[in-house]
Amino acid sequence: MKNSSGDQQQTAATPTTFQNAEAFGLAKVAKSPWQSFILSIFAGAFIAIAFVFYITVTNGSTMGWGMTRFIGGIAFSLGLILVVVCGTELFTSTVLTSIPWAQKKVKTTTQLRCWARVYAGNLVGALLMVFLIMSARMFELNDGQWGLSAMKLAQHKIHHTWSQAFTLGILCNMLVCLAVWMTFATKDILTKSLLMILPVAMFVSSGFEHSIANMFMVPIGIAIHSFAPDSFYVALNLDPQQFADLTVSNFVFHNLIPVTLGNIVGGGVFVGIGFWLVEQGKLTLGTDGASHGTITSRVEPKND
Repeated sequence: MKNSSGDQQQTAATPTTFQNAEAFGLAKVAKSPWQSFILSIFAGAFIAIAFVFYITVTNGSTMGWGMTRFIGGIAFSLGLILVVVCGTELFTSTVLTSIPWAQKKVKTTTQLRCWARVYAGNLVGALLMVFLIMSARMFELNDGQWGLSAMKLAQHKIHHTWSQAFTLGILCNMLVCLAVWMTFATKDILTKSLLMILPVAMFVSSGFEHSIANMFMVPIGIAIHSFAPDSFYVALNLDPQQFADLTVSNFVFHNLIPVTLGNIVGGGVFVGIGFWLVEQGKLTLGTDGASHGTITSRVEPKND
């Protein structure tokens, strides 16, 4: 009897998935700005590495459109796995600070400063990888087909309409944040890693837009177009003017801004605020509601 009571107390003390998500959000804003920024650089580099993996495994594939993208999506999941397992700071999951913000445990200014430094750190990490990949001349792999694939992919991303890029951003970060959300249900590292693979593979293979991944993918296309030697284009029998629209302004205004806003809505609002509303619904259940699943009382918000 004694042991049974102890087990019940231990079970009652176990945090719920929502509580773990809340703690995750609070931990993001609690880090020192310098620590947060450095961890964000790592995360930006990890996502860039994942895109290098994606381009490499899909280049020259004869498996068909769907399977090629699926394999590429599985390869890309390496990025989020590295981010979560290594404890780095990725903007697209950091938007889950919307949960403690909704609970009024985090000020709006504090949250926005956190988002800004993580976003900036991710950009630094992504651009650092652009420099390293260009220095390694990886664009020459597979007789230049690697670089051609990178430019085509980058060019595709800047040709979305604004509303299309925004919507693809929403869809993407719903999947990213749901992948991260599932990791709150376990402490086992291997289980966390496996849980993230399919959601990431789904958003990548479906062409959803991830702002931090694009911080590498479009700039690497721009860099190849701008700095690849003439021999690269000669070997491919390619006119560089075909990719003249690969510019920084096109990237920022036609892709990065709408995709970033979409990522905030998809992860911070649809997932973060969405699950918070579900939790609020649980709190408003009376005794009968708990038994029968109907709301019998309403909790009025407190006045500040």
